[in-house]
Amino acid sequence: MADLHAQIRALRGPIFVTGASGFIGANLFHAIAAVRNDVFAAVRRGRNWRLADVSDEQIVAVDLNDFAATKNMVNGLKPQTIFDCAAYGAYSFEEEGGLIYQTNFQSIVNLVGLLDGRPFAAFVHAGSSSEYGTNCAAPSEDSPCEPNSHYAVSKVAVANYLQYMGKHKSFPCANLRLYAVYGPYEDTSRLIPNLLRQALAGKLPPFVDPRTSRDFVHVDDVVAAFVRTATSMQPELYGESFNIGTGIKTTIGELAETARRVFNVAAEPKFGTMEGRAWDLADWYADPRKANAKLGWKPKIALEEGLRRTAEWVKTLSDAEHAAATKRDPNVRKRSVSAIIACYKDAQAIPVMHRRLTETFRKLDVDYEIIFVNDCSPDDSAQVIATLSESDPRVIGISHSRNFGSQMAFRSGMELCTKDGVVLLDGDLQDPPEMIERFYERWQEGWDVVYGRRIKREMPLLWGLMYKLFYRIFARFSYIPIPHDAGDFSLMDRRVVGWLLNCPERDLFVRGLRAYVGFRQTGVDYKRPERMFGHSTNNLLKNIEWAKKGIFSFSNTPLTMLTSVGIFALGLSTVAAVTTALLKLFFPDIAAQGATTLQILVLVFGSANLFAIGLVGEYVAKIMAEVKGRPRLIRAALIRNGATTELLPDGKAR
Repeated sequence: MADLHAQIRALRGPIFVTGASGFIGANLFHAIAAVRNDVFAAVRRGRNWRLADVSDEQIVAVDLNDFAATKNMVNGLKPQTIFDCAAYGAYSFEEEGGLIYQTNFQSIVNLVGLLDGRPFAAFVHAGSSSEYGTNCAAPSEDSPCEPNSHYAVSKVAVANYLQYMGKHKSFPCANLRLYAVYGPYEDTSRLIPNLLRQALAGKLPPFVDPRTSRDFVHVDDVVAAFVRTATSMQPELYGESFNIGTGIKTTIGELAETARRVFNVAAEPKFGTMEGRAWDLADWYADPRKANAKLGWKPKIALEEGLRRTAEWVKTLSDAEHAAATKRDPNVRKRSVSAIIACYKDAQAIPVMHRRLTETFRKLDVDYEIIFVNDCSPDDSAQVIATLSESDPRVIGISHSRNFGSQMAFRSGMELCTKDGVVLLDGDLQDPPEMIERFYERWQEGWDVVYGRRIKREMPLLWGLMYKLFYRIFARFSYIPIPHDAGDFSLMDRRVVGWLLNCPERDLFVRGLRAYVGFRQTGVDYKRPERMFGHSTNNLLKNIEWAKKGIFSFSNTPLTMLTSVGIFALGLSTVAAVTTALLKLFFPDIAAQGATTLQILVLVFGSANLFAIGLVGEYVAKIMAEVKGRPRLIRAALIRNGATTELLPDGKAR
């Protein structure tokens, strides 16, 4: 342990551990954080149970699949040592091919590209023994790789990329091909935690074929390998791969017998009662001689001792904690929330909104992010957001190139959010953040959309009546059911947001689209307060435009009314024409005289025609806006960790 601490002190900081919410990343982070305080846990979805006791100052929320966010992180925090443990696809239930390659390969190409050319000490990547695929019986590092899964292919690609960057670009990097790592913080759906939990109760879990083998290496030995690789980083090691395993082949049958002996289990193992993984093989073990020779690393913890250490951790987990400590079933954990706030002339309200949202989410004890969308506000909203993001890594800012309106501000945030649910709020604090707690309860009950229903507004009586009248006319005219008095303030499940973003219109009316996409929806009553700061930017003309947007986007009633009026007018005109002709023919003396009647008819029908053309024009204008295909919105900059990154048209950092 003293040797490891000395090695950790020798690392050049700041130190970043990506994928720190995962099994290996969390162990690595905790080991380093026990010795020094300039280590940061880079996570995509915020802290989870593995990082529950870590301070906010050491958590960096960054989606490495987002190039702009990655660049912002590198520019702002200037890491000197990175232990890259972020991965997707290592578990049999992680099967999305595109995400495997983006997370395991493209994100690393982006990150290393940003680090290349800067002063930098070491990039140590968590590779996998899966890279060898079917060539898995003690292969040396220069043996051919024969990958047999998407995950394995992605890992081989990264190993080759790092070899190129190390050997040809002199980038200080190495790839550790990890074998069957086990130990504290492992996902409880995996073999070892399940085996130990059952063994501690005097039982055994189902097993796969007893001939299937693994090379089990304890996570403490793996942590030591990462640290030693970073401290040993010299040009001759740049781009090299190292096998990190014990070199001992342990079959599942041998593992079961070891567990029975160590924990005094009388039960007989039942093999073949569990389906194996598609890539499981009979001979899968390491040749760690290169790591020993080049790094001076070798495993110190034997399997029996490792099982005992891991069992001590398993004993600390309650049934509920054991059930929650897995990625397999997302329903056993508390779902995370993205809050998206549309801001225009709300600089004074933004810090208050942040404080109230933070208090609400902490009370709920959920992972969250807060996205402020500065819709080209003329005040200092962008600077206020940047200041908040410097002290709170959960805060993300988006700045638009011009004012696109609150609806596009919401869409802009929804396109970049990463959590399980999304809450939409206006930045003027008329949507009380404390209501999210009630929304969350209904969401947990199974509702996909929970919207706020404004039963009362703090505003003049006439305006309140006009708003109520609009919602009822809108609901009456619309071809889909529209809830009364429901604005944009709502919590939507991720899949609802996905379908909403699939709606391509540019003249966006979120509350209408929210009703259009359907799913299970319910309302929560609340009283809408006055704007806390400043004055409302709405007026009569803007409210009329809002009414037109809603009605013309979700109703054909105006056109139907025109058709009905046209048919009625045609019938009336026909009757009038026949009547006039008959009167002229049979009663010439009482037939209409002069131009008055004609003028009235011309004015009435002329006005009706102009009104009809205007209505049709509204629909034509909406068609024009759609067929032009202009960008719905333009993001000028992204704000993270106090730094503002200007964006190019493709969304990448300038």
